[in-house]
Amino acid sequence: MSHSDIDEGRRKFLKKSIAGMVVLPAVLNTSLKAEKPKTTSSKFIYRTLGKTGMKLPVVSMGVMNADNPNLVKAALDAGIVHLDTAHGYQRGRNEEMIGQVIKDRGRDSFVLATKVPADFQDDKTGLFTEKTKPESFIEKFEISLKRLGLEYVDILYLHDVVKKEAAMFEPLLTALINLKKAGKTRFIGVSTHRNEPEVIQAVADSKIYDVVLTAYNFRQPHLIEMHKAMEYAAKAGVGIIAMKTQAGVFWDRERQHQINMKAALKWVLANENVHTTIPGFTTFDQMNLDLSVMEDLKLTPEEESELTLGDDMGMNGLYCSQCGQCEAQCHKSLDIPSIMRSYMYAYGYNNFTAAKEIMQSLSSDGKFCNDCHACPVKCSFGFDVKSRVMDIARIQNVPSEFLT
Repeated sequence: MSHSDIDEGRRKFLKKSIAGMVVLPAVLNTSLKAEKPKTTSSKFIYRTLGKTGMKLPVVSMGVMNADNPNLVKAALDAGIVHLDTAHGYQRGRNEEMIGQVIKDRGRDSFVLATKVPADFQDDKTGLFTEKTKPESFIEKFEISLKRLGLEYVDILYLHDVVKKEAAMFEPLLTALINLKKAGKTRFIGVSTHRNEPEVIQAVADSKIYDVVLTAYNFRQPHLIEMHKAMEYAAKAGVGIIAMKTQAGVFWDRERQHQINMKAALKWVLANENVHTTIPGFTTFDQMNLDLSVMEDLKLTPEEESELTLGDDMGMNGLYCSQCGQCEAQCHKSLDIPSIMRSYMYAYGYNNFTAAKEIMQSLSSDGKFCNDCHACPVKCSFGFDVKSRVMDIARIQNVPSEFLT
C-alpha cells in the first residue's frame, strides 16, 4: 500500500470516527461512591475513572515538560485535579517541583499519578528479563514518594509497557499489588506508547489493574483496533487516561505549522471511553486553551477540516505511531520507534533533555546511519527515516547543561 493510500484511508476513517464517536455510550462504573473534587469552575466536564470511582475533569495536566511551579499552581487553582508525572521526568526534578507545589494543599484536593520503569526491559521484544527484580522497582518508587513528599500516590503505573506479557510479568505485578495493599498507592496501572490495543486488553483481562494510560490521538493509523480495545476495557471497569493527545504538536520540524491543539483535544474527548486526558501544556496560554475545550466538546466543521491539514499539505507530522514495521527493515536493527519518539520530543515538545536521554538509553554503537549508503526503511507514515535519525543523533554530542 502506498503512502498516499494510507493518507487517504486515514482521512476517510478520521471523518467517520469523528461522526461516530460522539454517539458512543459512556461506560462508567456507578456502583462505587465517587469522590467529587473541589473546583473553581462550573464549566468543567467530569467523567468517572472506571472502577476507581474518582470523578475527574476531562482535562488534567501532564507535567512532564513543565518546570514552572507557578504554572502547576495555576492549573490546580483553575480547577484541574489530576497531575501526571514520572520517576524519570527531568531526572527527578519534576517530582520534586510538584512536591513543593502540593505540600501546603489538602491531600484530598488533588489526584497524583507517577510512573516507574522496571530495569532490564529488552529494547527489541519489550519483555522483562530474568534480571528484572521487583526490589529495584520498589526502591525507585520509594524515591518518588520522597520527592513528592507524599505517603501515597493515587495511581502508580508500571511505565512503558508494550506487550501483554510485560503487563502480566508476575514479579512486578505482585510488587504493585503489595504496594496497593500497603497503602502506598490507591490504584495501579500501566502506561503504554506502543502496541496499545494489546496492552489495553491485557489490562482489562487481568482484573487486577485499575487504570491504563495510553497514547491516543487522531493521527494513529490503528484507530479501529484502539477503539475496540478501549471499549472492551471501559466495559470491564478500567479507567482510561489518554496521553499524546496533541499528536506531536506540529506538522513540521520547523514548527511553522501547528496542529490545531483545541481540535486535537476535542477529537480525543469525543470518545467517552476516555475518562480524562493529560495534555502537556507548558505556558499559561496553553493551559487556558486546553481548559477552554470543556466549554464545548463538539468539533466544529472548521476544526474537523484542520485535522487533515497536514496530510492535505503533504506534511507527515512529528508523531510516530510506534508501529514497529521499520525495525525489521533496518540493516542495523535500530530501535527506530524510540528514535522517532526522541525526534518528536525535541522538535514537537521542545524537550531536548528528554530527547537526549532516550538516545543515550538505546543499545547502539553511536554511529546509527553513518555508514549506510541507502536506507531500506519504508515508514508507514512516509517519514524520511535516515534523515530524521541522523538529525536527532547529533543531540548525543550536546552537553546536558546546554539543554533545557
